[in-house]
Amino acid sequence: MAYQITDACVSCGACAAECPANAISQGDDKYVIDADACLDCGACAGVCPVEAPQAQ
Repeated sequence: MAYQITDACVSCGACAAECPANAISQGDDKYVIDADACLDCGACAGVCPVEAPQAQ
């Protein structure tokens, strides 16, 4: 299952910089993860200051 970014996201960009698959991009009001590209590695969750990326 891919990770998803919750509404807790503060749009800092830390997750996008850490993603080895480049699956994270800026959305309208928060960052979003492309589920088809997500490797389910958890790298994004490890760097997020507000724990917005969650495994689904």
